[in-house]
Amino acid sequence: FFFFFFFPLPTIEMVRYSASFDVEDPKKVVKARGSYLRVHYKNTRETVHAIRGMTLDRATTYLENVMAKKEIVAFKRYRNGGIGRKAMCKQVKWSQGRWPVKSCKFVLDLLTNARNTAEFKNVTPGELIIKHAQVNRAPHMRRRTYRAHGRINPYKSSPCHIEFILLERDAVVERPKEHWSCKEGCFQVEMSERRTTKDIEGKKEKITRLLTFNRFVCCVFVNGQNKLSLTKK
Repeated sequence: FFFFFFFPLPTIEMVRYSASFDVEDPKKVVKARGSYLRVHYKNTRETVHAIRGMTLDRATTYLENVMAKKEIVAFKRYRNGGIGRKAMCKQVKWSQGRWPVKSCKFVLDLLTNARNTAEFKNVTPGELIIKHAQVNRAPHMRRRTYRAHGRINPYKSSPCHIEFILLERDAVVERPKEHWSCKEGCFQVEMSERRTTKDIEGKKEKITRLLTFNRFVCCVFVNGQNKLSLTKK
């Protein structure tokens, strides 16, 4: 007789990211990560910080422009190690910057990975925004260099970890049209019908209090008209 023993399969845990976002559909979250990358930490940190908050398309164009020296990466944290002043830094309202080509190549590869992941998840890449971008130091890699008089000195590299989390941009909501005018010590506001239709229907008079710029304002709807009479308190 043969006895078969069934062992439970090991569970595969995904990589743990340092940030998380509460979204309605978690499948719409696009992530990309690289570990122990052989690229300088300080240059990569400044490059990644520059594209944080950009759309995926804008970040890709920006990095390509940096490699072509059409745009520049401002060095804001690690700027005391001989980072020269560049005239192109006026674009970003800073004085010191560089064009870290190798860092741009590594970051571009990760953004390409994120774009492919978005297409696999049926997410429009053009609607993605870089919500989370982080660079961490990785352990130094050790080598040696030979000096005069028979000495040996350490020759270390500074690799890094990079991670991105991209989300779809929020829907753009049209701002209501407001017109402020001063008349006899009061402010009158003419608001768009779309904003006040639900409040005015079936109500002849309604009084609400709003807290605006640390002032209590009394708002009165009179006879269903589309006007507010605001008085300071």
